[in-house]
Amino acid sequence: MLKIQNLSKSYGSQALFDEVSVNINRGERVGLVGRNGHGKTTLLRLLTGEESPDSGVISAPKGYRIGYLHQQLEFTRPSVLEEAALGLEEEEKDQTWRAEKILAGLGFSVEDMASPPETFSGGYQVRLNLARLLVSEPDLLLLDEPTNFLDVVAIRWLKKYLFSWKGELLVVTHDRSFIDAVTTHIIGIHRHKVRKIPGDTGKYYSQIAMEEDVHEKSRVNMEKKRRQTEDFIRKFRAKARLVGLVQSRIRTLEKQKVPERLQAIRTLDFSFRKAPFEGKVMMEASELSYRWSPDSQELFRKVRLVIGKGDRIAVIGPNGKGKSTFLRVLAGELTPTGGEVRTHNRTRAGFFGQTNVQRLEPNRTVVEELLAVEPDRSLARARAVSGTMMFEGDSALKKVSVLSGGEKSRVLLGRLLLEPHNLLLLDEPTNHLDMDSCEALLDAIEDFEGGVVIVTHNENFLHNLAEKLLVFDRGGASLFDGTYQNFLDEVGWESEEEQGEGRRAKGGKNSAEGGGRRVPLDPAIGGTRGRQEETKTSKKESRKNKARFQQERTRVMGPLQQRVKEMEKKITGLESEVERINSELVDASNAGDGQNISELSRKLHSLTQEIEKGYAVLMTASEELEKVERELEGKFSADS
Repeated sequence: MLKIQNLSKSYGSQALFDEVSVNINRGERVGLVGRNGHGKTTLLRLLTGEESPDSGVISAPKGYRIGYLHQQLEFTRPSVLEEAALGLEEEEKDQTWRAEKILAGLGFSVEDMASPPETFSGGYQVRLNLARLLVSEPDLLLLDEPTNFLDVVAIRWLKKYLFSWKGELLVVTHDRSFIDAVTTHIIGIHRHKVRKIPGDTGKYYSQIAMEEDVHEKSRVNMEKKRRQTEDFIRKFRAKARLVGLVQSRIRTLEKQKVPERLQAIRTLDFSFRKAPFEGKVMMEASELSYRWSPDSQELFRKVRLVIGKGDRIAVIGPNGKGKSTFLRVLAGELTPTGGEVRTHNRTRAGFFGQTNVQRLEPNRTVVEELLAVEPDRSLARARAVSGTMMFEGDSALKKVSVLSGGEKSRVLLGRLLLEPHNLLLLDEPTNHLDMDSCEALLDAIEDFEGGVVIVTHNENFLHNLAEKLLVFDRGGASLFDGTYQNFLDEVGWESEEEQGEGRRAKGGKNSAEGGGRRVPLDPAIGGTRGRQEETKTSKKESRKNKARFQQERTRVMGPLQQRVKEMEKKITGLESEVERINSELVDASNAGDGQNISELSRKLHSLTQEIEKGYAVLMTASEELEKVERELEGKFSADS
């Protein structure tokens, strides 16, 4: 539905795009990936007409509506609900329930919806912008980092909402699990070119790596053959009887073009320095409480947490529950209003906080900012860490005031690297980092031998890191001894349960059976909110309703699920065949077997087309499956 043809765009001497062409077809949900500064946001602005290309054409059908999530906060209505309802078409103005549904999913309560937009924090105002955009249901939805101001519950809701989006979608996000969950295709910006593939980010990056490996091997082989030809010419140029052969080789050499060596792309690659620790308990929070002022409500009350050597603890929950404040109390930045934090005398804690960016001195250069925390005031080490954080050469002399949000986050990470630590306290460390930098950070945290306590809404980090969870939800804080997946399977989020989406513990499994254990705090001291007991009659009726639902679900959805499963199996087989052919292409390229390369390329093209068709069928079947499940859930809810 949207066509980009021969698009070029530069800023001064920096070329972002060089005659790129790509289409977004009907019903496609596309993830846009690329490093920071490589043109993702610029491409979105070109699509909306906010910027103009140097050359090339962007075309769409007449009347095609493009909706873009702006970060500008301008509101004209007296309440949140009225502002969100501005997205409704004129003939739909009475359907405010649609706006209410989306606002609720993004974390607005009924009371919030009646309040003025200006009374909310910047993060919630951005959510309101997102709600207004979603309500308008454009043909093409453009989302630039939509998860930046969302908590994990709102992210999960948005993920499910976008998965059933009927129009086209183009989303930019550093959250790899989010982009893989909601998209059918990936468009990548790489080396000033734009390319599109069906599948997820893993497939895209694997294909890029394979193609660049083939390119480099071909370049090396061609350079070797060129040197051999040059040696032949030098050796036999004076031989009269070989003059014809020499001239032929010279002509061949003149026509031959050796591929250029691919320039190395700077990559964030680092590891945290570890300080030794011989004990078992590094830090202990005992009966910890905090309120901002004597007249304000407590953010959290009598929270207990023991941090052991090598622990991986994620602090999770909706926004506004006190997670970041709790971490600041652990780090010693704030004094608790109740309880205490006991720290082992050998604990060396490093803190990465959301507010720490504001403490960077704007008039300092990057290297001066790092030098300020370097224990030995070593310029060489500060320069080395600066390079590790991708501030090489003159980039290290840039003032902090001109840095982007992602660059400032890298400076903060650099400060953490300069001192050895055995405990890392990390508050939303992925904010403003691109996907590659997030992956590098995840690797560094996984390799760190000390303890880690992290506040994050990035489910990719939660699934890969968390071994214990401190959960701020259900009116209090509680420790869950298990992985994030265990938590989703056995407990789930309170707000998702209210929407009929939460998953409860299966058969009342305990930790030995279920792999995770929720340890509630004493309800009398601000722990998990108690729920009223259901009567035996209502429980019995509920079980009967659930049994009927499961039977109906199996009968109706079984054939559809089988169809989806078969298509997924077929696509997997085709993709395995593609991998095999790609491997043979590498061998053929190394052998210089032109005929085989041509034949394999034709097969590869045919398989790629078949895979794209398979994804289209799979998407249709998946949407049908979701529709049937929603209808069944609606019927079950009505019967209940």
